[in-house]
Amino acid sequence: MLQRFHGLAYFSAVLLFVTLTGTQAECPVKLNPWRAVVRYNGSVEVNCSASVPHKGMGWEASEGAVPMAKDKMMITWRVSHLTEWDIEPFCYINHEEQFQVQLPVTIYKTPDSVSIRIVNHRGPMIEGQQYKLQCDVQDVAPVQNLTVKWYKGQTLLNQNTFTEDSKTPLNETATLLIRPDRADDGAQYRCEAELELGAEGPQPPPKGTSRSLNNELYYKPKHSNSTETIIKNDEVTLNCTVKANPAPTYTWHSEHLKEEISSSVLQSPTLSPGNYTCTATNSLGSDSKVFIIESEQRVLYFATF
Repeated sequence: MLQRFHGLAYFSAVLLFVTLTGTQAECPVKLNPWRAVVRYNGSVEVNCSASVPHKGMGWEASEGAVPMAKDKMMITWRVSHLTEWDIEPFCYINHEEQFQVQLPVTIYKTPDSVSIRIVNHRGPMIEGQQYKLQCDVQDVAPVQNLTVKWYKGQTLLNQNTFTEDSKTPLNETATLLIRPDRADDGAQYRCEAELELGAEGPQPPPKGTSRSLNNELYYKPKHSNSTETIIKNDEVTLNCTVKANPAPTYTWHSEHLKEEISSSVLQSPTLSPGNYTCTATNSLGSDSKVFIIESEQRVLYFATF
């Protein structure tokens, strides 16, 4: 039966020191690489070398064990399809005593699916209201290496990490609160589930991405300014067009208008000086703008003073 070494030990073989023949010496067992990051059902290969003569060396592992060999200074632990989540292989040599170095193994699995949705809501979103987005990540491992990143277009909004310590796949959920405004009309939200596995892991980090959530946004009309002064010349154009969703309807009011007008633009060479009020309305509200037409003669009159 193999005896486990109980001296001062670190996961990294490079930093492992033991008592050897009464003095401090570097551990004679080296692993290359010192840590293995393997995709589930993927292949792995790690070399173990001895730096001193020995009476035998080998690998103990539930998969890919290597019998003790006396005539080699390096042996390789090799598995073509690694599927044991909690595997803990270690390499040993029998010198004056037995030395062991355990190989840290991280087995990862990218998610089966990544999806995004709005919690408890259907239909268009309303400007200024708060909504919760939810990202569901299915069957991913290890979750302690998982980061869920939230994007609006190409802009990173937030990211979530997880504290569970599990080697086997789990389902995870992340949420994000948003309060969209009219500048977000047409914005696309998505979430990405990324496994950050360190320098020994694949680069760039493996990830799964949700579809883009492009939910319609409703917002009321809002003019950039409430009044506009125009000097009357040969033809006057009053443009009341404003962005809103649903599309607004328009009404005009002035003592100089004799008929009802429903277009967003009022254009005529016969418009008299005075005030013209345009109101844009949709199901969320309305907003008015006053156009003030002044005659050229009145402007010239005041300019002479």
